[in-house]
Amino acid sequence: MRRYVGIDPSTRTGFVALDENGNVLKAKELTGVGSKDPKRMVTLIDEIMRHIHENDKIVIEGFGFASQQAIQLGGIGWGIRMALFRRKMKYIEVTPNTVKKFATGKGNAKKEDMILPIFKEWGFEHPSDNVRDAFVLAQIARALNGQVELTKFQKEALNKIS
Repeated sequence: MRRYVGIDPSTRTGFVALDENGNVLKAKELTGVGSKDPKRMVTLIDEIMRHIHENDKIVIEGFGFASQQAIQLGGIGWGIRMALFRRKMKYIEVTPNTVKKFATGKGNAKKEDMILPIFKEWGFEHPSDNVRDAFVLAQIARALNGQVELTKFQKEALNKIS
């Protein structure tokens, strides 16, 4: 069975796996072990990779350039990408603005402005904005595979993915 996986890299990484029908198989916020780096970062990346299956179609959120934690998030983001590379797993990178556009129709939506559109479109709720973003990324993976009918703004969002 093919799974569609969304990963929102952060100090609290969102991870969502959907089946072909869009049913949630796993929705978690992953944090690694402890609070000191590099142990926390290494164990976080290991934890993410334990959830990845061989045939997963993976979409990962690209780097946000306005972050106050850019160096730390860059380390986590590149660590995940390197771990996927080592396992010869392909992934598609999607910008944060494209994630927002796909979910809300607006590329500049705030995190809290995504809650209701995600619920209305897919009936999904989660207290973590990282998991909500990962859910949208997993839905993008399904959409890129032709698994769903899309709204006009979702088609526009997908056109921005290279």
